[in-house]
Amino acid sequence: MDPSTLLYLPSHEWVHLDGKIATIGISKFAVDQLTDLLMIDLPEVGKALTAGKGFGEIESVKSVSELYAPVSGKVTEVNSAVVDDLQVLSEDPFGKGWLIKVEVDDPSATSDLLDRAAYEKKVAEEEH
Repeated sequence: MDPSTLLYLPSHEWVHLDGKIATIGISKFAVDQLTDLLMIDLPEVGKALTAGKGFGEIESVKSVSELYAPVSGKVTEVNSAVVDDLQVLSEDPFGKGWLIKVEVDDPSATSDLLDRAAYEKKVAEEEH
């Protein structure tokens, strides 16, 4: 995915909308900040997610971080390649490292998400 076309949460999750299907992942900045990844806990297919609420956790040698849903909807697919090998997430967080796909309740309900420029500004502020 082209990171410039994605929408972001301030907590570093990204979302790509294709009609009613949202592909969700975490940004390269988040992966880089977590450093050595140990485990990821993702929801089961069919689970209902609420925008802004947690849907899983990712654990690194530094900490355990909650993953937040950028949109509301039902999980339709979980990326088992990431669950089986977290190196996929480190190598390609915007492509093969996607986490889940969700059938979105309301595709127009993305006004609270950041575009790439706003997200990069937020990241720059965190780095200082």
